[in-house]
Amino acid sequence: MTTEPVMSRDAVAAYLDEVFPQIHHGGPGPVVAAVGPMSAVLRLPYHDRHVRPGGTLSGPAMMMLADVAFYVALLVQLGPVPLAVTTSLSFNFLRKPARRDLLGEARIMKLGRRLAVGEVLIRSDGSDDLVCHATGTYAIPAPEKNAVS
Repeated sequence: MTTEPVMSRDAVAAYLDEVFPQIHHGGPGPVVAAVGPMSAVLRLPYHDRHVRPGGTLSGPAMMMLADVAFYVALLVQLGPVPLAVTTSLSFNFLRKPARRDLLGEARIMKLGRRLAVGEVLIRSDGSDDLVCHATGTYAIPAPEKNAVS
């Protein structure tokens, strides 16, 4: 497989809005900030919907950011693959995030015909310190099974 992206930042952002309109329900969802070969950076705007007791951004918000960032990196590389699904995600929460936007930097480490393995590094905007490190695997359906009925 080629490592050259097949979808631009704008194209993948429009695709996400089309197939996952609920992602922005109740407040801002993740925003595609940048894409590149085997990679994507998403921004999760700081919003009350993502805050847990104690005033910090919640684990589920970081989990969502990681999953969407990995999916975007995959879409950018393969094009619209609506039936690609997460098969595993593992999280290490490293420190309390600041009360700022979160940035999730996804990188595909191995892209095969049926599986993609990658990682997502999550930081508070303006900081180099990781707040979360996620690793995961996505299953990629056979091309003939990738059409949505």
